[in-house]
Amino acid sequence: LEVALPLAGYYGLRAAGVSPWLALTVGSLLAAPWIVYAAVRDRRFDVTAAFTLSLMLVGGLMSLVTGDPRVLLVRDSWLGALLGLWILGSLATQRPFIMVSSRAVVVAKVGEAGAKAWEDRWNQEADFRRHVRILTAVWGVVFLGDAAVRVALAYALPIDAAPGVSMAQWLVVLGCLLCFHTLYVSRTGLKA
Repeated sequence: LEVALPLAGYYGLRAAGVSPWLALTVGSLLAAPWIVYAAVRDRRFDVTAAFTLSLMLVGGLMSLVTGDPRVLLVRDSWLGALLGLWILGSLATQRPFIMVSSRAVVVAKVGEAGAKAWEDRWNQEADFRRHVRILTAVWGVVFLGDAAVRVALAYALPIDAAPGVSMAQWLVVLGCLLCFHTLYVSRTGLKA
């Protein structure tokens, strides 16, 4: 819903004759109740959700000031670019992005004891560390590249084509990234 609702809202509002700026603004705000509901339901402050809501607000305000609806189209790229930079920045830490983000999956697959053994490989195996860092770097570069492509699409395409093409492009990129991730994990022995 958080992905489909804004896109459907945008194209529905455009079909009803609403301006691109208003359709983008209202369309993106359709996701806000779901983000807030998830935070209330889970009874915890979700930094990612708060960041997403703040991007919606800042993007809307910037677009209002500039009058350019393309500013709203670029807003999602900010999140992708920041995420890519954070992922790449995690390479300099003791636990890169892939080690942190994969823990829940590893626990679900092999339990706490298996996850502990998987995490111990980080301290014991140089090849394991190298492959985790390579995979983390790939994720970071892909997120940065995706952000750049989405900015280019926002300014190169007709305004009504940009949201759909951008979403389709993101789904293709994400699908390819997940396929690469799965193959790389299998071939390099990173599986838990």
